[in-house]
Amino acid sequence: MSPTVVELNSARLRLRMLRASDVDALFALHSDPRVMRYWSTPAYTDVAQAQALFEKTDRGVRCGEFLYWAITVRGRDQLIGGCTLFSINATHARAEIGYALASDCWGRGYAQEALRAVLDHAFGVLRLHRIEADVDPRNAGSRRLLERLGFKHEGLLRERWRVAGEISDSAIYGLLADDYATAAKASASSRGAGGETAR
Repeated sequence: MSPTVVELNSARLRLRMLRASDVDALFALHSDPRVMRYWSTPAYTDVAQAQALFEKTDRGVRCGEFLYWAITVRGRDQLIGGCTLFSINATHARAEIGYALASDCWGRGYAQEALRAVLDHAFGVLRLHRIEADVDPRNAGSRRLLERLGFKHEGLLRERWRVAGEISDSAIYGLLADDYATAAKASASSRGAGGETAR
């Protein structure tokens, strides 16, 4: 049986199924040059691209090819980002993760909170053993986020992407279920001792 998108909730966020009414917000997200700076495609220039993304995502989720959560702030239903689990391999209990957050929401800890909700689901409910992430090495913020969650930098794939004439590398990160449990315990201990959480 293929995994399905179930609503996930955290202290401040609600992660839900993508809807047709999200197309305008998807366009705002994917047309922002800051959000798309290190993405694998150029920034969108036409809302039709966001409509096509919605249709592709909706079809893929319904077919069980991958899982996509629209990130919203609890009490407000507007999409501010998205998180995807894809290349899900049940035999090897492995998947890849991708994410994006609107630039006007950066610096509030939302991305970490959303990813933690998805990782809790992936390792808990889906019983995955390993999750991988592909990050542009220049994307320091995303690399720090992954490392805070327990991901380990495992290697570099040189000149892997060509986007709008620019060639870039891939930094490959991996997270094992045990790594995540250890990082979560350390984070909880730090908060209990009065330490600041990363933003």
